[in-house]
Amino acid sequence: MAGTSTLKTSVLERFLRYVQFDTQADPSSPSIPSTPKQLVMMDALIDELKALGLTDAKRDEYGIVMATLPPNTKKPNVPVIGFLAHVDTSPELSGANVKPIVHRNWDGKDIALPTNSVVLRVAEIPDLNGKQGEDIVTASGDTLLGADDKSGVAVVIAALEQLKARPEITHGTIRVSFTPDEEIGRGVRYFDVRRFGAVCAYTLDGEGLGRLETETFSADAMAVTFQGFNTHPGFAHKKMVNSIKVAADFINRLPKNGLAPETTSEREGFVHPMDVQAAVDRTTIKFIIRDFRTAALAEHEKMVEDLARATVRDWPGSSVTFEVTESYRNMLEVLEKNLNSIEFAREAIRRAGMKPESSQIRGGTDGSILSEMGLPTPNLSSGQHNFHSRLEWVSAQDMEKAVDVLLHLAQVWEERG
Repeated sequence: MAGTSTLKTSVLERFLRYVQFDTQADPSSPSIPSTPKQLVMMDALIDELKALGLTDAKRDEYGIVMATLPPNTKKPNVPVIGFLAHVDTSPELSGANVKPIVHRNWDGKDIALPTNSVVLRVAEIPDLNGKQGEDIVTASGDTLLGADDKSGVAVVIAALEQLKARPEITHGTIRVSFTPDEEIGRGVRYFDVRRFGAVCAYTLDGEGLGRLETETFSADAMAVTFQGFNTHPGFAHKKMVNSIKVAADFINRLPKNGLAPETTSEREGFVHPMDVQAAVDRTTIKFIIRDFRTAALAEHEKMVEDLARATVRDWPGSSVTFEVTESYRNMLEVLEKNLNSIEFAREAIRRAGMKPESSQIRGGTDGSILSEMGLPTPNLSSGQHNFHSRLEWVSAQDMEKAVDVLLHLAQVWEERG
């Protein structure tokens, strides 16, 4: 069904401003947050929150912004809930000098961007079907757009503005937070759940419209290191053990038709070698291990260990060691014990005129980590599509629908919490 280009809230105007902040995260940086430019946007958001009357808005030493919208309900003991979004953008593609383009009242045809011959082809992007007449926002073709997750930031701020302006929407205390470094998996590692003080929260970081995501992968990182022996190649006969060759033999033994990102889908897990640091003497292969069943991670890791040990047996003089680090866990393990956070979100989506769409995330969100830390945090749609790509786009009308969901969510918690 075609949308309308008549906009009701400030969400589009805010979004167009936010994407022009360069907030790209840097996984190689040891600093917190990983890039100081994220703090520039954080400070601008603090000013906006204070202008809306959230006078306690501030950021901590880790770059995390928190603020409070006081309740307007007369009901006692309404639970405190939270709305969250992350400001950083992916390190996979430049987020500098983003030039957003609004294709108003979109005519339904392919969208050609002005640079790099980038074209959003309707035949290749099914989610564009039904968006004719809406206001579609893209970048110019040089960069990503940054809808992941500046659409979420814009939705949260616009919802706060509406809640302040419309006292007929009764709500309890609402805590808000904007976080850094979600794209590199460490933005909420220092999040103070106790200080935030909510019974649950919602990240606005989901694709499309009307989605409620309550399940993510569980994830570990694994490093497999092969030790060889190096000497001068001119005198290496029966002495050298080339760890690069050992590692290559091991990689060739990994499953090819399953347990790999390129051959799995839906609820299937995988073992993914993603980085190799190689030298004759020592070679390390870094993996990410993913599955919806947390117990399956140990099964996959044992498979990797067994293959590696079998490999070194075929290369006399080599050896292998392993290091496994927990990354995050499936948030459903926490959320299924806090069903109100799920059921109230479904009701809010219905009240906003949509049928709730549930899906699993073949990845993680800040909600994965926050849920494990004791703050149940499902993920809601913020309108973004084709994130981490020059083809990234968002519908202004979808963002407005996401604002409606938050307004209804605040009211559902006030009524039923």
